[in-house]
Amino acid sequence: MAPHEEKTNESAEEHVPMLEVHQEKDQDDLLPSPVSTVQARPASSNKPKMSAAMIIPIWIVLSSAVIIYNNYLYNTLEFRYPVFLVTWHLTFAAIGTRVLARTTHLVDGAKDVNMNKDMFLKSILPIGLLFSGSLILSNTAYLYLSVAYIQMLKAFNPVAILLISWTFRIQDPNKRLAMIVLMISSGVALASRGELRFNLIGFLTQAAAVAFEASRLVMIEILLHGLKMNPLVSLHYYAPVCALINLAVLPFTEGLAPFYELARIGPLILLSNAVIAFLLNIAAVFLVGAGSGLVLTLAGVFKDILLVTGSVLIFSAQITPLQVLGYSIALVGLVLYKTAGSK
Repeated sequence: MAPHEEKTNESAEEHVPMLEVHQEKDQDDLLPSPVSTVQARPASSNKPKMSAAMIIPIWIVLSSAVIIYNNYLYNTLEFRYPVFLVTWHLTFAAIGTRVLARTTHLVDGAKDVNMNKDMFLKSILPIGLLFSGSLILSNTAYLYLSVAYIQMLKAFNPVAILLISWTFRIQDPNKRLAMIVLMISSGVALASRGELRFNLIGFLTQAAAVAFEASRLVMIEILLHGLKMNPLVSLHYYAPVCALINLAVLPFTEGLAPFYELARIGPLILLSNAVIAFLLNIAAVFLVGAGSGLVLTLAGVFKDILLVTGSVLIFSAQITPLQVLGYSIALVGLVLYKTAGSK
């Protein structure tokens, strides 16, 4: 990854995957992120455009592929090193965005960012720390939980963002949003109650990932309000910072173990995995502005349903009727959350 920018990761969810765009688009009316336009500027003739009918399916396929591929690496190939994998994704992205900056117009937005030492230390670095934490934790959760259950827990992201926003008085609570918070929370609670392979470590890890991601988005609103970045421009600045942070963490978490496994996994697997994650971020640039926020929200919901279904079909994950009910309630809450923000 998100962002979401980014809704990102997600390797980014998102927190992914490196960047989860639909979730940031969900928040663009309630809590602006670098993906959303928070400061009017003249339209650029170089701004990439693609029809919603074309880019939304591409984004859904790439977003789903990143998550499924990562899960395949962790649990089928048993390459259980999320810190290393996220660091590799970020390193690839840092190099990739700079190649694109020299060869295309996709990263031209970086020229509009007045980056200086003060901005880097007070904004980019703290947000990068939260982004790294979000990516590492969200990827680590796949070692303990199924893809289906993690997608259900991710539905809690807007609730976390609202709670933090209310705490920092960025947004005032109201009855409608309080009911949506209760609805999503109840749905996620039902989904958790129905989980047959509940793992406390995995649950707490994903909960921490949600907290980091929500804090990151709130921090973006506080520190970078009024600054416009598309997902690739955000990645251009954050990827090197996060890669270095993760590299510093790697010796204390996974050590040299992942490097010993590289020969078994092979370079083709790692390269193709990073390429798909990077292509997702390119798709995110075209996705932003391709449709209304509600259309992108519904596309994200459809993608999440496909992921849950794919988890069952591909990885034999087990879901219960109680989880289906709970997740359905949470998804309805997500759509209401978007419509509440556009009124």
